[in-house]
Amino acid sequence: MNRRDFLLKSVGAGVFLGSSSAFGGLASAFGAGRTALPYDLVAVRGGSAAGMFDKGIAALGGMKQFVSKGQSVIVKPNIGWDRTPEMGANTNPQLVGRIVEHCLEAGASRVYVFDHTCDEWRACYRNSGIEKAASDAGARVVPANSERYYQDIEIPKGRRLTAAKEHELFLEADVLINVPVLKHHGGSSITVSMKNLMGNVWDRRYYHRNDLHQCITDYTTYRQPDLNVVDAYRVMMRNGPRGVSVEDVVTMEAQVISTDIVAADAASSLMFGLQPAEVGHIRIGEEMGLGTMQLDNLNISRLRM
Repeated sequence: MNRRDFLLKSVGAGVFLGSSSAFGGLASAFGAGRTALPYDLVAVRGGSAAGMFDKGIAALGGMKQFVSKGQSVIVKPNIGWDRTPEMGANTNPQLVGRIVEHCLEAGASRVYVFDHTCDEWRACYRNSGIEKAASDAGARVVPANSERYYQDIEIPKGRRLTAAKEHELFLEADVLINVPVLKHHGGSSITVSMKNLMGNVWDRRYYHRNDLHQCITDYTTYRQPDLNVVDAYRVMMRNGPRGVSVEDVVTMEAQVISTDIVAADAASSLMFGLQPAEVGHIRIGEEMGLGTMQLDNLNISRLRM
């Protein structure tokens, strides 16, 4: 069985197995003062990136479950690479734009979109398609390419990463919506929700020199996103995180949505063909109490377009 066939079988046999009804567990409460959500995790398959999000967020009760009138919101995609959408290196621009629209429709006063890119930031913003999609939807697309945009923070629960410089808007925003793309990564096996938060900080090199998986988890203890939306429309199966050609990419047409960052990454790892415990930061995330990779204990809605 080749990698492509294994991937497609893992989707059928993993997180999308079963009907669209929920099974097992009880829905988690979302934050202090919030009503309980109907599901712990929603997995959607088989439509456009925007259409899948429309259906998935509706299953959770709509964006007003997460964004209240007058709040400021950060929508944090992966815009790290000077690559076109077909390459699967960055978050699907159609998804980013649709999330921005939902936030504004829910009453957000401002929606910011940005990332600390690896390639030249203006080229990343432009060629990923995210700058135009987000701007057209009404977001403020802002730079993150200079240290002057970052402020010192302490990470009290961190084991290896105990301090960092974080983009100033993360200190001010009311709501954080994390929108990673699922793809291969040479250093961390895969990159999904937890690793996508590396784009919030200035010195990413520290992570790679000081136990990458632990540092990824340590930062997540500082502030977890209010919602994680995993883009698995196009999945880079090798040569990540930048990719070499479209031959690295499988069109999966899938999406995972959850408030539990560990569960979102665990479900995504199954789609990629890995067990959650094989990915260090997912395993450590559960150990440090950031969420669960025990998907059988969750109330999951599986939807098909």
